[in-house]
Amino acid sequence: MPEKNEIGVIGLGKFGYSLAEALTSLGHEVVGVDNDGDHVRRAQDRLAHVYKADATDEKALEQVGFKDLEKVVVSTGDSMEASILVVLNLQSLGVEDIWVKAISEEHERVLYKLGVPHVVFPEAFVAFQLAQRMTSLGIHDYFGLGSDVATREIRVDRWAGKTLRDLDLTNKYHVQVVAFRKKDEAEFSFVPRADLVFEEGDVIVIIGKMDDISRIDKY
Repeated sequence: MPEKNEIGVIGLGKFGYSLAEALTSLGHEVVGVDNDGDHVRRAQDRLAHVYKADATDEKALEQVGFKDLEKVVVSTGDSMEASILVVLNLQSLGVEDIWVKAISEEHERVLYKLGVPHVVFPEAFVAFQLAQRMTSLGIHDYFGLGSDVATREIRVDRWAGKTLRDLDLTNKYHVQVVAFRKKDEAEFSFVPRADLVFEEGDVIVIIGKMDDISRIDKY
């Protein structure tokens, strides 16, 4: 079974609340934070812990225990400034595994420059998945891989200077790197060479069973 985590979700609007619910349904303990009283009241019966707090205030985040969380999702609506301030606060508290909902390409670039390991565009991701399903081009449709198979983007940091041959992810973790994007490029390339040297800031996409993918964080 995948490892169960205590995960922080900052911003309990439409996306943040839906994500928090999904994480809870998977057995994870979610700590939610929002500055909107209505959002907090809606989430109180669904999440393990919910706090009304201003996440742009570092002391407020520390008081509700975010310093002790290893994984945090930031979904602060349409304010790029607020999102960036929250990220800086989390980094100051020592949180390393940060996932941020981006609202624009400019926002994405700034987040990567700040060293955020995971940046997501939910609308674009859902639209792409829907397009795949509508046209029967999804990889699961072709190969029948099952519901426990997932793909994941990983931003290169500690693997900088290594090749796929060096990492040997297929033999060690039974996952496969299917695509990559160099840090200065906008588009992904597929089927990377075994001798391709990764640089800090590059992004790779892996596919495998969820249990195996979750173990990579410890590599």
